[in-house]
Amino acid sequence: MKRLFATTFVAICCSLFTWAATLPVIPAPVSVTEGEGYFTFDSDTKIAVENVQQLEVAQLFASHFGKAAGFIPATSIGNNGNIMFTTDASLPAEGYKLDVTPSAINIKAADTPGFFYALQTLRQLLPAAFDGCELQQDAKWQVPVMQIEDSPRFGYRSLMVDVARNFLPKSELLKLIDIAAMLKINKLHLHLVDDTGWRIEIKRYPKLMQVGAWRMHRDEVFPARPNQRPGEVPNEGGYYTQDDIRDIVAFAAERQIEVIPEIEMPAHTSSSLAAYPELACPSVDAPITVLPGGGGINTQYIYCAGNDSVFTFLENVLDEVMQLFPSQYIHLGGDEAVKTYWGRCPLCKARMETENLDNLEDLQGYFMQRMSDYVRSKGKIPMGWDELTNHKLPDDIIIYGWRGFGEAATKAADQGHKFIMTPARVLYFIRYQGPQWFEPYTYFGNITLKDVYEYEPIQPKWKPEYANLLMGIQASMWTEFCRSAADVHHQLFPRLLAAAEVAWCQQGNKDWQDFLIRTDAQLPRLQTMGINYARSMYNIDHKLTPNVKGKTTVEMSCIRPDVEIRYTTDGTQPSSTSKLYNKPFDVKKTTVVKATTFQGGEQVGEVLTLNVNFNKATGRKATSDVANDYVLTNGLRGSDRHSDFEWAGWYAKDGSFVIDLGKRTSIKRIVLGCINNSSMGVHIPAEIAISVSNDNKSFKQVAAKSYTHDEVFRTRTAIEDTEFDNLATSGRYVKVEFTNPGKCPKGDFKEGQDTWVYFDEIIVE
Repeated sequence: MKRLFATTFVAICCSLFTWAATLPVIPAPVSVTEGEGYFTFDSDTKIAVENVQQLEVAQLFASHFGKAAGFIPATSIGNNGNIMFTTDASLPAEGYKLDVTPSAINIKAADTPGFFYALQTLRQLLPAAFDGCELQQDAKWQVPVMQIEDSPRFGYRSLMVDVARNFLPKSELLKLIDIAAMLKINKLHLHLVDDTGWRIEIKRYPKLMQVGAWRMHRDEVFPARPNQRPGEVPNEGGYYTQDDIRDIVAFAAERQIEVIPEIEMPAHTSSSLAAYPELACPSVDAPITVLPGGGGINTQYIYCAGNDSVFTFLENVLDEVMQLFPSQYIHLGGDEAVKTYWGRCPLCKARMETENLDNLEDLQGYFMQRMSDYVRSKGKIPMGWDELTNHKLPDDIIIYGWRGFGEAATKAADQGHKFIMTPARVLYFIRYQGPQWFEPYTYFGNITLKDVYEYEPIQPKWKPEYANLLMGIQASMWTEFCRSAADVHHQLFPRLLAAAEVAWCQQGNKDWQDFLIRTDAQLPRLQTMGINYARSMYNIDHKLTPNVKGKTTVEMSCIRPDVEIRYTTDGTQPSSTSKLYNKPFDVKKTTVVKATTFQGGEQVGEVLTLNVNFNKATGRKATSDVANDYVLTNGLRGSDRHSDFEWAGWYAKDGSFVIDLGKRTSIKRIVLGCINNSSMGVHIPAEIAISVSNDNKSFKQVAAKSYTHDEVFRTRTAIEDTEFDNLATSGRYVKVEFTNPGKCPKGDFKEGQDTWVYFDEIIVE
C-alpha cells in the first residue's frame, strides 16, 4: 500500500492530472466550460493588475513558483501581461470569472478576494509540487484551457482552531491558514482561552503568561488526566506574543482571512483564575490551577459575576485584544458555565438583588450583556455560543449553533439575531472520522467525510426568515485529544475539504463520487505541504446482527463507493483475489473474519478483524429497553471505547434484558462483558442478578453479585467481565437485571454526575 501511494504521489506531483469531466478543484466552481489545450507558466509569464491590492495578491501567487519551478512570473500594475486582472463590479462579492486560453489568462472580479480566489483555483490545478519546497525539473506548470464562473453560497466560511487545549506553534498555525485560504475559507476563529491554557500575551496582566499558559504534562487521555497536585511545577504550554499575533493576523489578511479572537467567559477560565484567583467567587475554597485535562469539578470555578474587578479585568484584556485583531468580531464564549459557586457566593447574590435578577441563568445574561455592551462600545460585534439562548440574549450578538445539530441558534434567529452553524454532530472535528477501531482515541460518535459533505445547513423545517439570518458555517477543530500538529492534521483533513465545499457551493450541487475524485487529486498537495491527513474514508464499517436462528449476519460497508471489499473467513490476510463482499453473509460458528478495501488491485484500507466467538447465546434474540441490544448476542466483543457501536448502554437508571436461547438449555457458566471508563462516567453496575425461565414469565434467580462503592468507582479504563461459575441450571430464557451505581462520588472525574452502565456481550456456556 505504501509503495502504491508513493508512486501515485510522484506521478501527480511531477506531471499534470488527466483532465476529465471532473475539474479537481475544491470547492467545486459554480460552472466550468473546458476547452482544449493548456496555458503554460514559464519565466516569460507576466501578471498585470490594476492596483496595489491586486498586486499583493498576484505577488503572493507568483512567489510559489520560486522554489518549485525555479522562476517567478513578473507582476506589475498596468496592461502588459499574459495574465490580466480586470475589475467587474457586476460580479458578486468574492466571485470571479476565469478565462484560460493557450496564450492568456483573463481574471475578472468585483473585489480583491475574488481575484485571490481565482488564483487559488489555478493553484489547485497546478501540480502538487507547486506547494512544495523542492525544485521540480520535469514538472509541467500548466493549467487547462477553460472558462469558470464562480461565487460563494455563504459569506461566512470559517475554521475554528482550539489552541488552548493543544498549543500550536505559530509556524503550524500559519500552515493551516494557508491551506484554509486555498479552500476559500475566509474566517479563522481562534479559541485562545480555556481551562487548559491562556494563549495570548496581555501586557497589563503578566501572570496570564507566567502562570496561565502552563500546565502539568500528563500521559493519560484528556478526560483522565489528573489535576495539578500540590508541589508540582507546570511543565507544558506556551502562548503567542503580541508580535506573534500581529504576524498571524497579517499572514491571514494577505490570504483574505479575517482572524476572530475568542476570550472565554464566564466559564472555561481556570487558566486566568490560576493566575488571578481573586477573580473567582469567594465561595471557592480550594486552590485553582491550570487544568491538564477534563478537570472534573474544578471546571466549576468561573469568574465571579458579583465582583466588579472581574469586569475591569476583562475590559482591560479586551482592550489589548482589540488592538491586536482588526476583526469586526470578538467572540466572548459564554458556554458550559456551571454556576455552583455563583449559587453560594454572597457577591453574586448581592448582584442579583441589585439588578433584580430572578435566577442564576439571568445572572449569566447580565454578565454577557455587560461584556457585550463593552465590545459594542468599541465598535465591534460580539459573538457567543448557543447557551446564551438560555437567557435574555445580549443586544446584537451573533450566535454559534453548536449543541447537537445547532438547533438552539434558531432561538436566536427568532429574536432577529444573525447566527452561524457549527453543529457538534456534523462539524466538530474532535469526533471520530471513521470506524473507531482504527482511529486515535477521542470523544463520542463518528463524523465521517461523507457526513460532512452531505450536511445541509438550511433545514427543511426552518422558518423562511432563518435563511436570511444564517451567515454561514464553521468547522470546529477542538484539540482535547491532540498532542501535536500531526494529531490536529489527522482530525482536520480531509474533512476540512468537505466543510469548505459545503460553505462555498450552492445547495443541491452535490455529487459524492465527484467530490472523492477531486479530493484524491488534492491529497498529494496536502502531503507536499506536510499534512498528516487521515485515510479513514478507506476503512470498513461493520455491523453484526444475530438472526435469531443461532447465526450472526455480517454486514460491511465503506463510505467510498469506488473500492472493493475483499474478505476471508479463515483468519488469513485478505488479498486482491480474496472473496469479494457484495452482500451480507451469515456465520454459524466461531470464525475470524478479516477484510479490507482495494482500489485497482492495491490495498488502500486497514485490515478489519472480526473475532466472532460463538456460545449458547450467540445469534439469539435479546430483548431490552435500548435500541441496540442486538450487540449483546452478536458474538463480537467491543473495544475499550464504549462509543464503538458494540456496547449497549443504560444511563442513570437500573436496567435488564432477556435472552431467548431458543429452547431449554443447560447452563453452567455466564459471563457478562462490562466496561469501566471513570473519566467518562462509565462504571460497572452496583449489583447484577441472573435468573432463568422456561416460559419468559416465571423467573428463578440463580446467581447474583454486588460490588462495593470502591470497586465500582475505582479509577480505570478497562473491559471488566463479570463471571458466574458453577451454575448447574437450565432454562430457555436468561434474564440479567442490574442496579445503576448512582451519581459519581466526590473526587471522581465526573463528580455529581449520573453514570452509564454498558454491556457488550452475554456469554452462556
